[in-house]
Amino acid sequence: MSDRSHDYSQSILARCKTKAAVRTAVVHPVQANALEAIPEAVAAGLIVPTLIGPKDRILKAADDAKLDISAWEIVDAEHSHDAAVKAVAMAAGGHADAIMKGALHTDELLEPIVKTQSGLRTSRRLSHAFLMSISSYAKPFIITDAAINIAPDLLAKADIVQNAVNLWHVIFGEDTRPKVAILAAVETVNPKMIATIDAAALCKMADRGQITGAVIDGPLAFDNAISVQAAKDKGIVSPVAGNADILLVPEIESGNMLAKQLTFLGSADAAGIVLGARVPVMLTSRADNARARVLSCALAVLLADARKSGRLK
Repeated sequence: MSDRSHDYSQSILARCKTKAAVRTAVVHPVQANALEAIPEAVAAGLIVPTLIGPKDRILKAADDAKLDISAWEIVDAEHSHDAAVKAVAMAAGGHADAIMKGALHTDELLEPIVKTQSGLRTSRRLSHAFLMSISSYAKPFIITDAAINIAPDLLAKADIVQNAVNLWHVIFGEDTRPKVAILAAVETVNPKMIATIDAAALCKMADRGQITGAVIDGPLAFDNAISVQAAKDKGIVSPVAGNADILLVPEIESGNMLAKQLTFLGSADAAGIVLGARVPVMLTSRADNARARVLSCALAVLLADARKSGRLK
């Protein structure tokens, strides 16, 4: 981990020390690796977990992980779908401030959340954001959406951008104006490439106040978005090019591959969170290291606090 990554991570964790730990519904933690993220987050004062799933399987997972979970509440559930439904009911009823994924598929966790009657829907589409830091880039940045929306249309992309901008404000201050790069394979509008058309439309939506709180430009190829020299070589004049804070990917395949390439080949730190619901949702992965899992919990703390204080709608 670079010194810069350590500094921003410690800054986020330090801010959480003045916030209340979030009551977290951990859904179907029936494998050892689904429990391993929890003790450090509890020790850091970030979460108060309630484990939801088949009780005997949770206890077996804790035994396999050599963890003492006697201090944590367990809510018995018949199976993973039942566990997800009970977690959503807890959150909707005000008994949980956040939801954490255990050993179940992401779509199974999100299915009861996205239902109209769930009580957790907002006016915006759900989306996922990775807050990332890598030694080769001068500052932390967000990649969105690399985990939930498969092939978002224009209006979905507008929500994805706004969700990410709101997250940036929660982390780095409401007076900041993050630079959003709308990624495509090229930096010019081409009618045959829908990502470039969407990029142009998103920029105009921002001009008209349909997306707020950020500086947006696109289409931009990845190199132009993060490299001043690449943008200069191509003659791109842009307030975003070479200095992006948020990268909006065209669809899930490119976003997922980009995030994983940066993580596994570039040793980037990545903390993931689901946005757009009334409570933050942590999609921890078996491939996440302990630091990434704890930072995901820290993001949940900051988001939950912002929503309770009315700073996040």
